[in-house]
Amino acid sequence: MTDFKLSAQLVGHNADVRHVCFPAPDLILSAARDCTVRAWKRTSNSPPTFESTVATEGTEFYNSLTYIAPSSDYPDGLVVSAGSDTIIDVRKPSSGSKDNAERLLIGHARNVCALAVIPGCQYLVSGSWDKTARIWNLGKWDVEAILGGHEEAVWDVLPLDKNTIVTASADKNIRIFDLRSAVAGEIQPKSTIYASDVVRALCQVPAGHTSGADFASASNDGVIRLWKLNGQQVGELRGHESFIYSLSALPSGELVSSGEDRTVRVWRGSDCVQTITHPAISVWSVSVCSESGDIVTGASDGVARVFSRSAERAASPDTLAHFDESVRSSSIPQQQVGGVNKEKLPGPDFLKSKSGTKEGQVQMIKEENGSVTAHQWSMGQQQWINVGTVVDAVGSSGRKVEYNGQSYDYVFDVAIEEGQPSLKLPYNLSENPYTRAQKFIDDNELSQNFLDQVAQFIITNTQGATIGQDSGGGPDPYGTESRYQQGSNTSAPNNKVLPQREYLDITAAKYDPIFKKIFSINSGLEAAGRKDYSLNPPAQEMLVTVKQRLEANQPVSDEASVNLVVKMCTQWDYPDRLAPLDLLRCIATSSGAAKFKSSDSGSLAQIAISAALEGVLSGSQPNEHHVMMAARTVANLFRSSEGRKLLAQPAEGLAVVSFIDRVLDIGGQSAIGPFNRNLQIALTTVMVNFAVLASRELGKVPTSVQIRLLTALAWILQKQTEGEVVFRALVAAGTLITVIGKYAPEARSMSSSISASKDRASEPRVKQMADECLSLLR
Repeated sequence: MTDFKLSAQLVGHNADVRHVCFPAPDLILSAARDCTVRAWKRTSNSPPTFESTVATEGTEFYNSLTYIAPSSDYPDGLVVSAGSDTIIDVRKPSSGSKDNAERLLIGHARNVCALAVIPGCQYLVSGSWDKTARIWNLGKWDVEAILGGHEEAVWDVLPLDKNTIVTASADKNIRIFDLRSAVAGEIQPKSTIYASDVVRALCQVPAGHTSGADFASASNDGVIRLWKLNGQQVGELRGHESFIYSLSALPSGELVSSGEDRTVRVWRGSDCVQTITHPAISVWSVSVCSESGDIVTGASDGVARVFSRSAERAASPDTLAHFDESVRSSSIPQQQVGGVNKEKLPGPDFLKSKSGTKEGQVQMIKEENGSVTAHQWSMGQQQWINVGTVVDAVGSSGRKVEYNGQSYDYVFDVAIEEGQPSLKLPYNLSENPYTRAQKFIDDNELSQNFLDQVAQFIITNTQGATIGQDSGGGPDPYGTESRYQQGSNTSAPNNKVLPQREYLDITAAKYDPIFKKIFSINSGLEAAGRKDYSLNPPAQEMLVTVKQRLEANQPVSDEASVNLVVKMCTQWDYPDRLAPLDLLRCIATSSGAAKFKSSDSGSLAQIAISAALEGVLSGSQPNEHHVMMAARTVANLFRSSEGRKLLAQPAEGLAVVSFIDRVLDIGGQSAIGPFNRNLQIALTTVMVNFAVLASRELGKVPTSVQIRLLTALAWILQKQTEGEVVFRALVAAGTLITVIGKYAPEARSMSSSISASKDRASEPRVKQMADECLSLLR
């Protein structure tokens, strides 16, 4: 069988292409870290050319894609994409970036990294960093079931048939689920296969494969493993030299994989029969067109590339030559290939006199000018192919390292978290380590808590470059809430935090999507003739003014504007309230909003709570995202003196703690969003703010409210493990202990919960905060 050759290069993205999908010979989809999804349509056949349109454009990275086959309702099919904003976007391939999505599926709490359509096209399955996979009913466009049992991120999902789903997780386990075994909307795994490393990718093995395997998995150890559904491992495919990110099956029965070693590899049986090196650091994704057998890849250089075995679909000679030259001129950091002793390397004559022993074998050659080049053996071509020049990664040598088209003194591989791949950290000695660390955090969607750790890594590994001033923090990794920061250094072991003295808020917002969604819902109400609920032209103009004030960072205090937002929150159908509730929490910071009171619904806090909990269908749970927005609204009320005055009232305080009890399942009803990180952070932020109010203005918060808050905090500390949630809960608990006194029975009873949270914690700052709380009880 002939080798794959480059067919086309799809240039349009300006950042890593993280996922590709090849549903038909004339359609390719690509999702990238430039916050866009592109649809590429073939415009000529020989050589193939493609033109793209931006189908989706957001403000967060897109990491996953799939395609729903054409139907009578959608004759062109549907593009499904998702990423770090946690929302699954469903739209037509012909859509433009300014068009509304057909559907937005909301449920995940963290980055959505895997999507797949279940055979029959009635259901969709998604995997997320929130440690869950979800089944979505494509008829109802809602969650059908949650696949539980995962202890870390769900990296990939694989529907084997309409009833069987396989998931791959960072907890080093493969889980197999039977969709017919759902109980109360949750499905536990039917069986679990224990792997030796983080599992990143899955694919179904074609029938007739020599191994007899049902599916394949790929891991961070660079090994592809072949499995039967009963858990028996029936084969291993070895050849990759680093993380494997993607797997797919060819119509020929072969498998194809891509990874961090810059390569795509084709596997026939147990043998690697072709290695395609890319002029990039990572090949994030590979997808197969089942009709043509061609493949498309997405890489860290921002280019998607099509490869074909058909001579008719080969790229032009100039394009092929340019690709080969790009690979030859690639710079390979020395740390990527390990220790290289130049003096013992063979010269160029080796390439003429010696053949390789296997596909993809790499040989280092010392060139006549003293440089070191890497050459890869091609079994198909029976020759060595130059795949780049090895460069030093040591700044003091005076040599630069190329990364993403720029030169740096250093390019480090940084392993931030267990179960996740190493990330590239470029650095020049002229830079402030904290500034570069902040950019690294922002680029890779990491927690702000890593700032000091990354900066110290840079300083340590560059022999003490001058330290600049702390950049003062930055956005949290998902753009959804403010990270807790006390002063300038919360992690210093000798920096006492308790009692917390500053109120926290959650005000970061993307106004365009909020208002776009509101106007879209309003258009639907108008089309349905529901004039009592739709916004008339003056109201729409008022809404535009509200947006302008928010964008100008001005308070929205007039009663008419607040009343308009309240109307949408309370009178619109329950499924349509999320965007209005999001807007409500944005305006809740103003004193005018805090003073607002409805004769029907009460204060702004009561309005937010009732809008989130009331109006759901009989037998259904309140939507956890509605509830999260209600909690954020209450947290933001503490921003103004009028809001604090409101929440100090006994009736208001008791209403809020009853809301917290309802969400946490203190009292017998099912918990709402127990694994929704953003919801739990919103709740603990409310509790921190009540504790601050009790500490700063003694006697303002009724003792009954303080005691119920401590009960809820003990509940959280016993059940939650997410670092930021536990940290905020400890800050709230510790601050309340300083108010009620260490000898109060309610304070003494917190000791076991605080100790339990410390024992489970992995973050030093959480352990330190637990120790500080415990010291208050001694």
